[in-house]
Amino acid sequence: MAAVVLAATRLLRGSGSWGRSRLRSGRPTYRPFSSGSAYPSIPLSSPLPGVPKPVFATVDGQEKFETKVTTLDNGLRVASQNKFGQFCTVGILINSGSRYEAKYLSGIAHFLEKLAFSSTARFGSKDEILLALEKHGGICDCQTSRDTTMYAVSADAKGLDAVVGLLADVVLQPRLTDEEVERTRLAVQFELEDLNMRPDPEPLLTEMIHEAAYRGNTVGLHRFCPPENITKIDRQVLHAYLRNYYTPDRMVLAGVGVEHEHLVQSARKHLLGTRPAWGDQKATDIDSSVAQYTGGVVTLERDMSNASLGPTPIPELTHVMVGLESCSFLEEDFISFAVLNMMMGGGGSFSAGGPGKGMFTRLYLNVLNRHHWMYNATSYHHSYEDTGLLCIHASADPRQVREMVEIITKEFILMGGAVDVVELERAKTQLMSMLMMNLESRPVIFEDVGRQVLATRSRKLPHELCALISNVTAEDIKRVASKMLCRKPAVAALGDLSDLPTYEHIQAALSSRDGRLPRVYRLFR
Repeated sequence: MAAVVLAATRLLRGSGSWGRSRLRSGRPTYRPFSSGSAYPSIPLSSPLPGVPKPVFATVDGQEKFETKVTTLDNGLRVASQNKFGQFCTVGILINSGSRYEAKYLSGIAHFLEKLAFSSTARFGSKDEILLALEKHGGICDCQTSRDTTMYAVSADAKGLDAVVGLLADVVLQPRLTDEEVERTRLAVQFELEDLNMRPDPEPLLTEMIHEAAYRGNTVGLHRFCPPENITKIDRQVLHAYLRNYYTPDRMVLAGVGVEHEHLVQSARKHLLGTRPAWGDQKATDIDSSVAQYTGGVVTLERDMSNASLGPTPIPELTHVMVGLESCSFLEEDFISFAVLNMMMGGGGSFSAGGPGKGMFTRLYLNVLNRHHWMYNATSYHHSYEDTGLLCIHASADPRQVREMVEIITKEFILMGGAVDVVELERAKTQLMSMLMMNLESRPVIFEDVGRQVLATRSRKLPHELCALISNVTAEDIKRVASKMLCRKPAVAALGDLSDLPTYEHIQAALSSRDGRLPRVYRLFR
Protein backbone atom coordinates (compact mmCIF):
# COMPACT_ATOMS: atom_id res chain seq x y z
CA MET A 1 0.00 0.00 0.00
CA ALA A 2 2.87 2.38 0.86
CA ALA A 3 4.45 1.72 -2.52
CA VAL A 4 1.24 2.67 -4.32
CA VAL A 5 0.99 5.97 -2.37
CA LEU A 6 4.64 6.81 -3.14
CA ALA A 7 4.16 6.15 -6.87
CA ALA A 8 1.04 8.32 -6.97
CA THR A 9 2.88 11.15 -5.17
CA ARG A 10 5.73 11.06 -7.67
CA LEU A 11 3.31 11.07 -10.57
CA LEU A 12 1.48 14.20 -9.26
CA ARG A 13 4.74 16.07 -8.51
CA GLY A 14 6.39 15.08 -11.78
CA SER A 15 9.43 13.79 -9.93
CA GLY A 16 11.29 10.56 -10.49
CA SER A 17 12.55 9.05 -13.74
CA TRP A 18 9.16 7.72 -14.78
CA GLY A 19 7.49 11.16 -14.41
CA ARG A 20 10.30 12.95 -16.29
CA SER A 21 10.16 10.50 -19.18
CA ARG A 22 6.41 11.02 -19.58
CA LEU A 23 6.91 14.85 -19.65
CA ARG A 24 9.62 14.55 -22.28
CA SER A 25 7.63 12.20 -24.48
CA GLY A 26 4.33 14.20 -24.27
CA ARG A 27 3.26 17.24 -26.36
CA PRO A 28 5.09 20.52 -25.57
CA THR A 29 3.25 22.84 -23.15
CA TYR A 30 1.97 26.07 -24.79
CA ARG A 31 3.21 29.30 -23.19
CA PRO A 32 0.91 32.28 -23.76
CA PHE A 33 3.82 34.69 -23.23
CA SER A 34 6.10 33.04 -25.73
CA SER A 35 6.82 34.92 -28.98
CA GLY A 36 6.98 33.49 -32.45
CA SER A 37 3.50 32.08 -32.96
CA ALA A 38 1.65 35.22 -34.14
CA TYR A 39 4.35 36.74 -36.40
CA PRO A 40 6.94 33.93 -36.79
CA SER A 41 8.83 35.37 -39.76
CA ILE A 42 9.02 39.12 -38.99
CA PRO A 43 12.31 40.36 -37.48
CA LEU A 44 12.30 42.77 -34.55
CA SER A 45 13.74 45.54 -36.74
CA SER A 46 10.62 45.64 -38.97
CA PRO A 47 7.20 47.09 -38.05
CA LEU A 48 4.35 44.68 -37.44
CA PRO A 49 1.62 44.60 -40.08
CA GLY A 50 -1.66 46.27 -39.15
CA VAL A 51 -0.12 48.45 -36.44
CA PRO A 52 -0.58 52.26 -36.92
CA LYS A 53 2.55 54.17 -37.80
CA PRO A 54 3.91 55.93 -34.69
CA VAL A 55 4.32 59.70 -34.60
CA PHE A 56 7.50 60.87 -32.89
CA ALA A 57 8.48 64.30 -31.58
CA THR A 58 11.23 65.99 -33.56
CA VAL A 59 13.94 68.36 -32.36
CA ASP A 60 15.49 70.79 -34.82
CA GLY A 61 17.42 72.95 -32.35
CA GLN A 62 14.97 75.85 -32.62
CA GLU A 63 12.00 76.96 -30.50
CA LYS A 64 9.54 75.42 -32.92
CA PHE A 65 6.43 75.68 -30.76
CA GLU A 66 6.29 79.43 -30.19
CA THR A 67 3.37 81.04 -28.38
CA LYS A 68 0.64 82.39 -30.65
CA VAL A 69 -1.74 85.15 -29.55
CA THR A 70 -5.01 86.25 -31.17
CA THR A 71 -7.35 88.99 -29.91
CA LEU A 72 -11.08 88.52 -30.52
CA ASP A 73 -13.52 91.31 -31.37
CA ASN A 74 -14.63 91.65 -27.75
CA GLY A 75 -11.06 92.12 -26.49
CA LEU A 76 -10.51 88.61 -25.14
CA ARG A 77 -7.03 87.26 -25.92
CA VAL A 78 -6.48 83.67 -27.03
CA ALA A 79 -2.97 82.31 -26.43
CA SER A 80 -1.67 78.84 -27.18
CA GLN A 81 1.50 76.82 -27.32
CA ASN A 82 1.66 73.48 -29.03
CA LYS A 83 3.17 70.60 -27.10
CA PHE A 84 3.63 66.99 -28.05
CA GLY A 85 1.24 64.67 -26.22
CA GLN A 86 -2.30 63.36 -26.04
CA PHE A 87 -3.54 65.67 -23.29
CA CYS A 88 -3.90 69.43 -23.13
CA THR A 89 -4.33 72.07 -20.42
CA VAL A 90 -6.80 74.86 -21.18
CA GLY A 91 -8.03 77.62 -18.92
CA ILE A 92 -9.21 81.19 -18.51
CA LEU A 93 -7.06 83.67 -16.57
CA ILE A 94 -8.70 86.87 -15.35
CA ASN A 95 -7.16 90.11 -14.17
CA SER A 96 -9.03 89.84 -10.88
CA GLY A 97 -8.11 89.22 -7.27
CA SER A 98 -7.99 90.56 -3.75
CA ARG A 99 -6.08 93.71 -4.78
CA TYR A 100 -9.22 94.99 -6.55
CA GLU A 101 -11.49 94.69 -3.49
CA ALA A 102 -10.86 98.15 -1.99
CA LYS A 103 -14.42 99.28 -2.87
CA TYR A 104 -16.01 95.93 -2.04
CA LEU A 105 -16.26 93.58 0.88
CA SER A 106 -12.87 91.96 1.40
CA GLY A 107 -12.93 88.22 0.64
CA ILE A 108 -14.93 88.14 -2.61
CA ALA A 109 -12.07 86.54 -4.59
CA HIS A 110 -11.72 83.91 -1.86
CA PHE A 111 -15.44 83.12 -2.17
CA LEU A 112 -15.27 82.90 -5.97
CA GLU A 113 -12.39 80.43 -5.72
CA LYS A 114 -14.50 78.11 -3.57
CA LEU A 115 -17.59 78.58 -5.77
CA ALA A 116 -15.74 77.68 -8.99
CA PHE A 117 -17.08 74.74 -11.03
CA SER A 118 -20.42 74.74 -9.21
CA SER A 119 -23.80 74.68 -11.00
CA THR A 120 -24.17 76.76 -14.17
CA ALA A 121 -26.81 77.50 -16.79
CA ARG A 122 -26.07 74.16 -18.54
CA PHE A 123 -24.95 72.01 -15.61
CA GLY A 124 -27.22 71.46 -12.63
CA SER A 125 -24.47 70.65 -10.14
CA LYS A 126 -20.74 70.22 -9.69
CA ASP A 127 -21.18 66.47 -10.12
CA GLU A 128 -22.56 66.99 -13.62
CA ILE A 129 -19.51 69.10 -14.51
CA LEU A 130 -17.14 66.43 -13.21
CA LEU A 131 -19.02 63.73 -15.15
CA ALA A 132 -18.77 65.80 -18.34
CA LEU A 133 -15.02 66.19 -17.80
CA GLU A 134 -14.65 62.50 -17.01
CA LYS A 135 -15.72 61.65 -20.57
CA HIS A 136 -12.49 63.30 -21.75
CA GLY A 137 -10.32 62.12 -18.85
CA GLY A 138 -10.33 65.64 -17.45
CA ILE A 139 -9.71 67.31 -14.10
CA CYS A 140 -10.43 70.90 -13.10
CA ASP A 141 -9.08 73.48 -10.67
CA CYS A 142 -9.46 77.13 -9.70
CA GLN A 143 -6.86 79.28 -7.98
CA THR A 144 -6.90 82.91 -6.97
CA SER A 145 -3.97 85.12 -6.05
CA ARG A 146 -3.76 88.80 -5.20
CA ASP A 147 -3.95 89.87 -8.85
CA THR A 148 -5.09 86.86 -10.92
CA THR A 149 -7.94 84.34 -10.95
CA MET A 150 -7.33 81.15 -12.93
CA TYR A 151 -9.84 78.48 -14.04
CA ALA A 152 -8.07 75.47 -15.60
CA VAL A 153 -8.90 72.06 -17.05
CA SER A 154 -6.56 69.26 -18.15
CA ALA A 155 -8.18 66.77 -20.53
CA ASP A 156 -7.77 64.82 -23.75
CA ALA A 157 -7.00 67.20 -26.62
CA LYS A 158 -9.81 65.65 -28.70
CA GLY A 159 -12.37 67.15 -26.33
CA LEU A 160 -11.07 70.72 -26.69
CA ASP A 161 -14.36 72.22 -27.93
CA ALA A 162 -16.35 70.65 -25.09
CA VAL A 163 -13.77 71.83 -22.52
CA VAL A 164 -13.82 75.44 -23.80
CA GLY A 165 -17.63 75.39 -23.72
CA LEU A 166 -17.58 74.13 -20.15
CA LEU A 167 -15.06 76.80 -19.09
CA ALA A 168 -17.18 79.54 -20.70
CA ASP A 169 -20.22 78.31 -18.80
CA VAL A 170 -18.36 78.11 -15.49
CA VAL A 171 -16.84 81.60 -15.77
CA LEU A 172 -19.71 83.54 -17.35
CA GLN A 173 -22.89 81.77 -16.25
CA PRO A 174 -22.59 80.43 -12.69
CA ARG A 175 -25.87 80.11 -10.82
CA LEU A 176 -24.50 81.04 -7.37
CA THR A 177 -27.51 79.58 -5.58
CA ASP A 178 -28.17 80.28 -1.90
CA GLU A 179 -27.31 76.69 -1.04
CA GLU A 180 -23.92 76.93 -2.80
CA VAL A 181 -23.11 80.25 -1.12
CA GLU A 182 -23.97 78.76 2.28
CA ARG A 183 -21.70 75.75 1.64
CA THR A 184 -18.94 78.14 0.60
CA ARG A 185 -19.32 80.06 3.87
CA LEU A 186 -18.63 76.82 5.75
CA ALA A 187 -15.64 76.02 3.52
CA VAL A 188 -14.15 79.49 4.02
CA GLN A 189 -14.71 79.28 7.78
CA PHE A 190 -12.94 75.92 7.89
CA GLU A 191 -10.00 77.22 5.85
CA LEU A 192 -9.54 80.21 8.16
CA GLU A 193 -9.53 77.92 11.21
CA ASP A 194 -7.04 75.60 9.50
CA LEU A 195 -4.82 78.56 8.60
CA ASN A 196 -4.57 79.56 12.26
CA MET A 197 -3.98 76.01 13.53
CA ARG A 198 -1.47 74.59 11.07
CA PRO A 199 2.16 74.26 12.29
CA ASP A 200 3.54 75.83 9.10
CA PRO A 201 3.25 79.62 9.60
CA GLU A 202 4.39 80.62 6.09
CA PRO A 203 0.92 81.35 4.57
CA LEU A 204 -0.08 83.48 7.55
CA LEU A 205 3.27 85.32 7.62
CA THR A 206 3.02 86.03 3.89
CA GLU A 207 -0.40 87.57 4.49
CA MET A 208 1.00 89.66 7.35
CA ILE A 209 4.09 90.90 5.48
CA HIS A 210 1.94 92.12 2.57
CA GLU A 211 -0.34 93.90 5.01
CA ALA A 212 2.68 95.58 6.60
CA ALA A 213 4.35 96.52 3.30
CA TYR A 214 1.26 97.90 1.52
CA ARG A 215 -0.93 99.01 4.36
CA GLY A 216 -4.54 99.37 3.25
CA ASN A 217 -3.96 99.34 -0.53
CA THR A 218 -3.81 96.94 -3.52
CA VAL A 219 -1.68 93.87 -2.75
CA GLY A 220 -1.80 94.72 0.96
CA LEU A 221 -5.52 93.92 1.15
CA HIS A 222 -6.54 90.62 2.73
CA ARG A 223 -6.30 87.65 0.36
CA PHE A 224 -8.38 85.52 2.72
CA CYS A 225 -11.90 86.50 3.68
CA PRO A 226 -12.00 88.18 7.12
CA PRO A 227 -14.28 86.30 9.58
CA GLU A 228 -16.62 89.28 9.93
CA ASN A 229 -17.35 89.30 6.17
CA ILE A 230 -18.30 85.63 5.80
CA THR A 231 -21.99 86.19 6.46
CA LYS A 232 -22.12 89.48 4.51
CA ILE A 233 -21.09 88.13 1.10
CA ASP A 234 -24.06 86.94 -0.96
CA ARG A 235 -25.12 86.57 -4.60
CA GLN A 236 -25.82 90.29 -5.04
CA VAL A 237 -22.37 91.29 -3.74
CA LEU A 238 -20.67 88.72 -5.97
CA HIS A 239 -22.56 89.89 -9.07
CA ALA A 240 -21.61 93.52 -8.42
CA TYR A 241 -17.93 92.50 -8.39
CA LEU A 242 -18.20 90.13 -11.37
CA ARG A 243 -19.91 92.80 -13.48
CA ASN A 244 -16.83 95.03 -13.30
CA TYR A 245 -13.95 92.55 -13.35
CA TYR A 246 -15.11 89.48 -15.31
CA THR A 247 -15.08 91.29 -18.65
CA PRO A 248 -13.55 89.93 -21.90
CA ASP A 249 -10.83 92.60 -22.10
CA ARG A 250 -9.51 91.40 -18.72
CA MET A 251 -9.42 87.71 -19.76
CA VAL A 252 -7.01 85.36 -21.52
CA LEU A 253 -8.00 81.93 -22.84
CA ALA A 254 -4.75 79.97 -22.73
CA GLY A 255 -4.07 76.47 -24.00
CA VAL A 256 -1.05 74.14 -24.09
CA GLY A 257 -0.99 71.06 -26.28
CA VAL A 258 -3.65 72.35 -28.71
CA GLU A 259 -3.74 73.73 -32.23
CA HIS A 260 -4.09 77.51 -32.15
CA GLU A 261 -6.72 77.74 -34.90
CA HIS A 262 -8.86 75.11 -33.20
CA LEU A 263 -8.64 77.02 -29.90
CA VAL A 264 -9.55 80.32 -31.57
CA GLN A 265 -12.49 78.68 -33.30
CA SER A 266 -13.79 77.28 -29.99
CA ALA A 267 -13.30 80.67 -28.31
CA ARG A 268 -15.35 82.44 -31.00
CA LYS A 269 -18.08 79.84 -30.61
CA HIS A 270 -18.39 79.90 -26.82
CA LEU A 271 -16.89 83.20 -25.59
CA LEU A 272 -17.89 85.70 -28.26
CA GLY A 273 -21.30 87.29 -27.73
CA THR A 274 -22.16 85.23 -24.66
CA ARG A 275 -24.32 87.14 -22.17
CA PRO A 276 -23.06 86.72 -18.59
CA ALA A 277 -25.38 85.75 -15.74
CA TRP A 278 -24.96 89.21 -14.16
CA GLY A 279 -26.01 91.08 -17.30
CA ASP A 280 -24.15 92.79 -20.10
CA GLN A 281 -23.88 96.29 -18.62
CA LYS A 282 -20.57 98.03 -19.15
CA ALA A 283 -18.04 98.07 -16.32
CA THR A 284 -18.17 101.43 -14.57
CA ASP A 285 -16.11 101.18 -11.39
CA ILE A 286 -12.69 99.65 -12.21
CA ASP A 287 -9.95 100.05 -9.61
CA SER A 288 -6.73 100.95 -11.46
CA SER A 289 -4.77 101.94 -8.34
CA VAL A 290 -1.00 101.55 -8.37
CA ALA A 291 0.53 99.76 -5.39
CA GLN A 292 1.89 102.17 -2.77
CA TYR A 293 4.70 100.71 -0.66
CA THR A 294 4.44 102.01 2.90
CA GLY A 295 6.54 99.72 5.05
CA GLY A 296 5.56 99.01 8.62
CA VAL A 297 5.11 96.21 11.12
CA VAL A 298 2.34 93.69 11.80
CA THR A 299 2.63 91.41 14.82
CA LEU A 300 0.52 88.59 16.22
CA GLU A 301 1.26 87.46 19.76
CA ARG A 302 0.44 83.77 20.05
CA ASP A 303 1.35 80.77 22.19
CA MET A 304 3.23 78.43 19.83
CA SER A 305 4.21 75.87 22.48
CA ASN A 306 1.42 73.47 21.43
CA ALA A 307 1.59 74.07 17.67
CA SER A 308 2.33 70.40 16.99
CA LEU A 309 1.98 67.82 19.76
CA GLY A 310 2.85 64.14 19.60
CA PRO A 311 5.84 61.83 20.13
CA THR A 312 8.20 64.39 18.51
CA PRO A 313 6.54 67.79 18.98
CA ILE A 314 7.81 70.87 17.21
CA PRO A 315 9.59 73.12 19.73
CA GLU A 316 8.13 76.51 20.55
CA LEU A 317 9.37 78.95 17.91
CA THR A 318 8.98 82.62 17.10
CA HIS A 319 8.74 83.44 13.40
CA VAL A 320 9.92 86.74 11.95
CA MET A 321 9.78 87.91 8.33
CA VAL A 322 11.59 91.05 7.17
CA GLY A 323 10.97 92.43 3.66
CA LEU A 324 12.03 95.30 1.42
CA GLU A 325 10.48 96.58 -1.81
CA SER A 326 12.08 95.17 -4.97
CA CYS A 327 10.50 95.79 -8.39
CA SER A 328 7.67 94.64 -10.65
CA PHE A 329 8.01 91.77 -13.10
CA LEU A 330 7.71 94.26 -15.96
CA GLU A 331 10.98 96.02 -15.10
CA GLU A 332 14.43 95.01 -16.34
CA ASP A 333 15.75 94.59 -12.80
CA PHE A 334 13.28 91.75 -12.17
CA ILE A 335 15.79 89.18 -13.48
CA SER A 336 18.53 90.59 -11.23
CA PHE A 337 16.26 90.31 -8.19
CA ALA A 338 15.40 86.71 -9.16
CA VAL A 339 19.12 85.86 -9.26
CA LEU A 340 19.66 87.63 -5.92
CA ASN A 341 16.80 85.67 -4.37
CA MET A 342 18.30 82.41 -5.62
CA MET A 343 21.74 83.41 -4.34
CA MET A 344 20.29 84.07 -0.89
CA GLY A 345 18.45 80.74 -0.80
CA GLY A 346 15.13 81.20 -2.55
CA GLY A 347 12.79 78.25 -2.05
CA GLY A 348 14.35 77.06 1.20
CA SER A 349 17.79 75.93 2.27
CA PHE A 350 17.08 72.50 0.78
CA SER A 351 14.90 73.49 -2.15
CA ALA A 352 13.68 71.10 -4.82
CA GLY A 353 15.81 70.28 -7.84
CA GLY A 354 18.50 67.97 -6.54
CA PRO A 355 20.31 66.84 -3.38
CA GLY A 356 21.92 69.69 -1.47
CA LYS A 357 20.84 72.33 -3.97
CA GLY A 358 20.66 75.01 -1.30
CA MET A 359 23.77 74.10 0.67
CA PHE A 360 25.87 76.85 -0.95
CA THR A 361 23.36 79.68 -0.64
CA ARG A 362 24.15 82.54 1.73
CA LEU A 363 21.36 81.75 4.16
CA TYR A 364 22.75 78.25 4.58
CA LEU A 365 26.46 79.07 4.71
CA ASN A 366 26.21 82.25 6.79
CA VAL A 367 23.12 81.53 8.89
CA LEU A 368 22.02 77.91 9.32
CA ASN A 369 25.56 76.51 9.15
CA ARG A 370 26.89 78.91 11.80
CA HIS A 371 23.93 79.26 14.16
CA HIS A 372 22.66 75.83 15.16
CA TRP A 373 19.79 77.32 17.19
CA MET A 374 18.09 78.76 14.09
CA TYR A 375 15.46 76.39 12.74
CA ASN A 376 14.71 78.12 9.46
CA ALA A 377 16.06 80.79 7.13
CA THR A 378 14.31 81.16 3.78
CA SER A 379 14.24 83.86 1.10
CA TYR A 380 11.08 84.72 -0.87
CA HIS A 381 10.48 87.06 -3.79
CA HIS A 382 6.90 88.20 -4.52
CA SER A 383 6.50 90.19 -7.73
CA TYR A 384 3.48 91.93 -9.26
CA GLU A 385 2.82 94.17 -12.25
CA ASP A 386 3.62 97.39 -10.34
CA THR A 387 5.71 96.37 -7.31
CA GLY A 388 7.65 93.56 -5.65
CA LEU A 389 8.77 92.35 -2.24
CA LEU A 390 11.96 90.48 -1.26
CA CYS A 391 11.64 88.80 2.17
CA ILE A 392 13.67 86.67 4.56
CA HIS A 393 11.76 84.39 6.92
CA ALA A 394 13.56 83.06 10.01
CA SER A 395 12.50 80.94 13.01
CA ALA A 396 14.16 80.46 16.41
CA ASP A 397 13.53 80.02 20.12
CA PRO A 398 11.70 83.02 21.62
CA ARG A 399 14.69 83.80 23.86
CA GLN A 400 16.95 84.37 20.83
CA VAL A 401 14.63 86.50 18.70
CA ARG A 402 16.73 89.65 19.00
CA GLU A 403 19.90 87.89 17.89
CA MET A 404 17.98 86.24 15.03
CA VAL A 405 16.66 89.57 13.75
CA GLU A 406 20.18 91.04 13.83
CA ILE A 407 21.46 88.13 11.74
CA ILE A 408 18.73 88.83 9.16
CA THR A 409 19.54 92.56 8.99
CA LYS A 410 23.24 91.74 8.55
CA GLU A 411 22.40 89.49 5.60
CA PHE A 412 20.37 92.29 4.01
CA ILE A 413 23.33 94.68 4.37
CA LEU A 414 25.70 92.08 2.86
CA MET A 415 23.50 91.92 -0.25
CA GLY A 416 24.83 95.34 -1.23
CA GLY A 417 28.45 94.28 -0.73
CA ALA A 418 30.87 92.22 -2.79
CA VAL A 419 29.50 89.33 -4.84
CA ASP A 420 31.71 86.31 -5.42
CA VAL A 421 31.93 85.21 -9.04
CA VAL A 422 31.46 81.53 -8.16
CA GLU A 423 28.31 82.09 -6.07
CA LEU A 424 26.85 84.35 -8.76
CA GLU A 425 27.40 81.77 -11.51
CA ARG A 426 26.00 79.04 -9.28
CA ALA A 427 22.86 81.10 -8.56
CA LYS A 428 22.35 81.86 -12.26
CA THR A 429 22.79 78.20 -13.18
CA GLN A 430 20.36 77.11 -10.46
CA LEU A 431 17.78 79.66 -11.60
CA MET A 432 18.02 78.53 -15.22
CA SER A 433 17.87 74.88 -14.12
CA MET A 434 14.76 75.50 -12.02
CA LEU A 435 13.13 77.44 -14.86
CA MET A 436 13.72 74.75 -17.47
CA MET A 437 12.73 71.86 -15.20
CA ASN A 438 9.49 73.57 -14.19
CA LEU A 439 8.64 74.30 -17.84
CA GLU A 440 8.68 70.60 -18.64
CA SER A 441 5.32 70.35 -16.87
CA ARG A 442 2.30 71.15 -19.04
CA PRO A 443 0.28 72.92 -16.28
CA VAL A 444 3.28 75.13 -15.49
CA ILE A 445 3.66 76.08 -19.16
CA PHE A 446 -0.06 76.90 -19.24
CA GLU A 447 0.23 79.21 -16.23
CA ASP A 448 3.34 80.86 -17.64
CA VAL A 449 1.68 81.48 -21.02
CA GLY A 450 -1.51 82.81 -19.44
CA ARG A 451 0.14 85.12 -16.91
CA GLN A 452 2.62 86.61 -19.37
CA VAL A 453 0.00 87.25 -22.05
CA LEU A 454 -2.39 88.68 -19.44
CA ALA A 455 0.27 91.13 -18.24
CA THR A 456 2.23 91.97 -21.42
CA ARG A 457 0.10 90.63 -24.33
CA SER A 458 3.09 88.49 -25.38
CA ARG A 459 5.38 85.82 -23.96
CA LYS A 460 9.12 85.60 -23.52
CA LEU A 461 10.29 82.12 -24.43
CA PRO A 462 12.56 80.10 -22.11
CA HIS A 463 15.73 80.67 -24.15
CA GLU A 464 15.11 84.43 -24.01
CA LEU A 465 14.78 84.30 -20.22
CA CYS A 466 17.92 82.17 -19.94
CA ALA A 467 19.82 84.75 -22.00
CA LEU A 468 18.65 87.53 -19.67
CA ILE A 469 19.72 85.49 -16.63
CA SER A 470 23.15 84.84 -18.14
CA ASN A 471 23.69 88.57 -18.67
CA VAL A 472 23.26 89.45 -14.97
CA THR A 473 26.54 90.74 -13.50
CA ALA A 474 27.84 91.28 -9.97
CA GLU A 475 27.38 95.04 -10.49
CA ASP A 476 23.69 94.45 -11.26
CA ILE A 477 23.23 92.52 -8.00
CA LYS A 478 25.00 95.22 -5.98
CA ARG A 479 23.04 98.01 -7.68
CA VAL A 480 19.55 96.52 -7.12
CA ALA A 481 20.40 95.53 -3.53
CA SER A 482 21.65 99.03 -2.70
CA LYS A 483 18.51 100.55 -4.21
CA MET A 484 16.34 98.15 -2.19
CA LEU A 485 18.10 99.01 1.09
CA CYS A 486 17.08 102.67 0.72
CA ARG A 487 13.43 101.80 1.43
CA LYS A 488 11.66 101.34 4.74
CA PRO A 489 11.40 97.71 5.88
CA ALA A 490 8.25 95.67 6.31
CA VAL A 491 8.19 93.37 9.35
CA ALA A 492 5.85 90.53 10.31
CA ALA A 493 6.23 88.54 13.53
CA LEU A 494 4.31 85.60 14.98
CA GLY A 495 4.66 83.87 18.37
CA ASP A 496 6.22 84.96 21.68
CA LEU A 497 7.37 88.51 20.85
CA SER A 498 8.70 89.63 24.25
CA ASP A 499 12.26 89.96 22.85
CA LEU A 500 11.33 91.31 19.41
CA PRO A 501 13.29 94.51 18.62
CA THR A 502 11.26 97.63 17.94
CA TYR A 503 10.51 98.62 14.36
CA GLU A 504 12.70 101.72 14.76
CA HIS A 505 15.66 99.56 15.79
CA ILE A 506 15.19 97.22 12.81
CA GLN A 507 15.01 100.23 10.48
CA ALA A 508 18.18 101.69 12.06
CA ALA A 509 20.01 98.37 11.58
CA LEU A 510 19.10 98.26 7.89
CA SER A 511 20.35 101.85 7.52
CA SER A 512 23.70 101.13 9.22
CA ARG A 513 26.89 99.90 7.59
CA ASP A 514 27.10 96.56 9.40
CA GLY A 515 23.43 95.71 10.08
CA ARG A 516 23.80 95.72 13.87
CA LEU A 517 20.84 96.58 16.07
CA PRO A 518 21.25 99.50 18.47
CA ARG A 519 22.38 98.32 21.89
CA VAL A 520 19.75 98.08 24.61
CA TYR A 521 20.74 98.25 28.27
CA ARG A 522 18.46 96.83 30.94
CA LEU A 523 18.78 96.91 34.70
CA PHE A 524 16.58 93.86 35.13
CA ARG A 525 15.86 91.07 32.70
